[in-house]
Amino acid sequence: MAATTTPQYVYPGQDEIRIEAVLAALADPVRLDMVRQLAEPGTEISCSGFDVAVTKSTLTHHLRTLREAGIIMGRQQGTTRYNSLRRNDLDELFPGLLQGVLAARR
Repeated sequence: MAATTTPQYVYPGQDEIRIEAVLAALADPVRLDMVRQLAEPGTEISCSGFDVAVTKSTLTHHLRTLREAGIIMGRQQGTTRYNSLRRNDLDELFPGLLQGVLAARR
């Protein structure tokens, strides 16, 4: 029987995060809602813990888009991946962007 392994994800370094990718990722209402759920300092949400009305495969797509844009970071604990917002990196690169996006009316 083959052992299952958890995929190792590559996250862009701070110097690789581009405003175009961040804005494109945040333009989707589901991903914006996911970022809002992660916005409280110290918040981590498991992949299955997001409160969004999408299928598992669609959620995986949204997490990948956020990860590749440099908006979220994940850490593995056992078989669970916990996601967190890369607030410090984004605030340093694009001052006020997250604050403005999160303050916008829904």
